[in-house]
Amino acid sequence: MKTLRKTIEIATLSAALALVLSLCVHPAAAQKIVASVDTSQTATPVSNYIFGMFIEHIGKTMYGPLWAEMIDDRKFYFPIISKDHETQERRGFPGMELRKWRPVGGDDVVTMDKEKPFVGEQSPRIALDAKVPHGIRQSGIALVKGKRYTGRIVVKASPGMHIAVSLAWGQGTSERQAIVLEPLAETYKTIPLSFVTQADASEGAIEITGTGSGSFHLGAISLMPADNIHGFRSDTIALLKEIKSGFWRFGGNYTSNYTWYNAVGDRDQRPPEWDYAWNQMQTNDLGMDEFAEFCKLIGVEPYISVNAGLGDAHSAAEQVEYMNGPVNTHMGALRAKNGHAEPYRVKFWNIGNEPWGPWQIGRTDTQYFMQKHNDFAKAMRKVDPSIVLIASGEMLEDGNVPGPKRAQYIGNLGPLYSTDADWTGSFLKSCKGNFDGMAEHWYASPGVHFDQEKAKTLPSDANSDQANLKVPQTLQEFARYPANIVRVKSEEWQGYMQRYPAISTKKIFLSIDEWAYFGGDFGRSPSLKQALAYGMVFNEMLRHTDSITMAAHTMGTSTLDFNQTASTLNGLGLLFKMYSNTFSGTVPVAVGGNAPQPEPKYPAGGDQPRQNSGSPTFPLDVFAALSPDRKALYVAVVNATESAQTLDLELADAHAAGPAKILRLEGSGLNAANHIGKPAELAVRETTASEPAAATTVPPISVSIFSIPLAP
Repeated sequence: MKTLRKTIEIATLSAALALVLSLCVHPAAAQKIVASVDTSQTATPVSNYIFGMFIEHIGKTMYGPLWAEMIDDRKFYFPIISKDHETQERRGFPGMELRKWRPVGGDDVVTMDKEKPFVGEQSPRIALDAKVPHGIRQSGIALVKGKRYTGRIVVKASPGMHIAVSLAWGQGTSERQAIVLEPLAETYKTIPLSFVTQADASEGAIEITGTGSGSFHLGAISLMPADNIHGFRSDTIALLKEIKSGFWRFGGNYTSNYTWYNAVGDRDQRPPEWDYAWNQMQTNDLGMDEFAEFCKLIGVEPYISVNAGLGDAHSAAEQVEYMNGPVNTHMGALRAKNGHAEPYRVKFWNIGNEPWGPWQIGRTDTQYFMQKHNDFAKAMRKVDPSIVLIASGEMLEDGNVPGPKRAQYIGNLGPLYSTDADWTGSFLKSCKGNFDGMAEHWYASPGVHFDQEKAKTLPSDANSDQANLKVPQTLQEFARYPANIVRVKSEEWQGYMQRYPAISTKKIFLSIDEWAYFGGDFGRSPSLKQALAYGMVFNEMLRHTDSITMAAHTMGTSTLDFNQTASTLNGLGLLFKMYSNTFSGTVPVAVGGNAPQPEPKYPAGGDQPRQNSGSPTFPLDVFAALSPDRKALYVAVVNATESAQTLDLELADAHAAGPAKILRLEGSGLNAANHIGKPAELAVRETTASEPAAATTVPPISVSIFSIPLAP
């Protein structure tokens, strides 16, 4: 069965050179573009795993948009003082800094008890006064009028003390609700909390104060909206469920210093820990059981990366047993004790995370990590032989040639394959049978190009990113750039398949475990301009289903625009939903055309594939696939120009049975985006075409999916 890649290459080569030159000079000309769809030429069906997501504990990436906890540092990891020390080195991830507790009554009121803490290394002890309230306060909490919030507090105090927890939505004494804690005990006791706010607040506060003599201790406190679903935000769960991502991967740099044992069991008793990968405290509230529950709630499969940085094979095997083992196993019994008798049956497991990166905690050289991988694989499969293991590879390319060898091997990679410089090749050479898939990561930003000649001149200790030159980009080039990276990865994998026939015989698959195109919108809600690029990324990935089986976008929460109390799908979320809901399970078919993509501006290598990505329908990018029952044809069209384009769909070996339905992502301009609290600037609209497959006008800066019913 012919692949789409070969079909498109043939179609491209047969197109007229004059047309290529004309379209390169006038990319937005009002020329009728023909897309010829041949449903007799098919490729590997589209797995819904292509639309997967990646997540890790970076600052509050999981606790803000997913986990419903409203209180930061709820187990009192940090000292409680009026003002942080100016020389403090432990700063949070930018934009995700944790709110801090502050003393009520002066700094000398609070001391941290390190001798007998309730959890972790310390618990606050509050010295009381008979008349003046003493305690702690945390502000910056957003509240919604009329909403119920429930939780609990763990406290140790002598009877006779007057201790209260207050939720404040304003500054006045009437703008708060107080709950008196009773009965108190001289050992730690958990007391429930329930509040209903009487006004909206962006700067609400939680306050724990008391009067009396002596002192009281705090162990932990928790507060969530009462409509949380097993601890998760009900609003974001509903939105993420709509996307149908296939799987979510729990991994990342955090994995390499993660102690999973500390993230199971009673959440109040899980010790908070410092994350040395991202330089911030983590509460361990969202651990293994919670991640599995989250995946169940949104209807996806969990995929877990084990700690192969500072971790060992034994702990990885016990992690598999905890998630998958029956109750008569040691770890399965612990899971049942923690309230989860049924095994989670986690299918996908990844050994390590980017072990090739010098930034990775516990990094080792290639040769040693191959031994380590084999030890992990043996131990993990002994516990559960059914798991699918994915190795943490990095395909050899110009951008990751080791410094001392750059000048000699950039543009001449052949001699480096299967050497220590080639992580993917080393796995294929040294770990045969000990993995089922190979992980690959890529990230891209606009306005740059990897220059091979500059890379050759870099000093041996320089980062290869220093070979990136700033280059001007047209809208088309901006949108095509990340799709070119996808094509590069496919070309590289095809090269490995030729070098290692076992990839085909053992059906080893490629998983793009992390990928993202920041598109100039980093830190802001993604715009329509970025969505155009993502549409071209999806089109390219779906053309290469013979190479790419899984993919996980960084981060899964980047599909949302959210604050503490509300959320909506942003441009990427809308696009992911369009593609995943349409193309999962479909069968890609060949797309030819009368307008090939322009020839590459740069020599092949680095971020430039041998041939530019896209279909031979320039300036449009077209992808087509049959529904699983062959009763419908779906055609995705990205128009990354600021002019309307005329597209003529010609169906070979198929006939339309009626007009097409059209889903279209569009907005008022390239910078259109969806923001909480403002009218939506991006939307997916559904219309019906006036005729069956025929000439149609494709609006500027839009992503469209045509659903065409086919005659039997």
